[in-house]
Amino acid sequence: MLWVKAFHLVAVISWFAGLFYLPRLFVYHAASEDTISKERFKVMERKLYQGIMTPAAAVAILLGVWLMSFNPSYYMSSGWFHAKLVLVVVLFGYHHACGRLLKKFALDQNTRSPVFFRWFNEFPVLILIAIVILVIVRPF
Repeated sequence: MLWVKAFHLVAVISWFAGLFYLPRLFVYHAASEDTISKERFKVMERKLYQGIMTPAAAVAILLGVWLMSFNPSYYMSSGWFHAKLVLVVVLFGYHHACGRLLKKFALDQNTRSPVFFRWFNEFPVLILIAIVILVIVRPF
């Protein structure tokens, strides 16, 4: 069980690293004006999303389900766990929103400002804080 938990945490950390970095790339991409920079950001964003973020999210979910299978009655009766699951679903929505924004950038159809992406970049931080508190403190 500890091995599964360790690799679950590695996957979650990898996923969050991408969720923090991709919107930061969007900030720089939205501010760029030359074609070379824009094309470079497109490659970086695509590789991050498809090569790191999405596989890390899938592994995190698979290992999370495996962890839950060790004691399903406990997890299904814990309020903190239900709240965590809601936040994970919200995080998947954010992940999907990043994918939609990536497609807009790939087609040179972004209409959002770098300031928007600076604020957009802060959202997963709030989710991370809430999930860590729920898992460690288990307030309910």
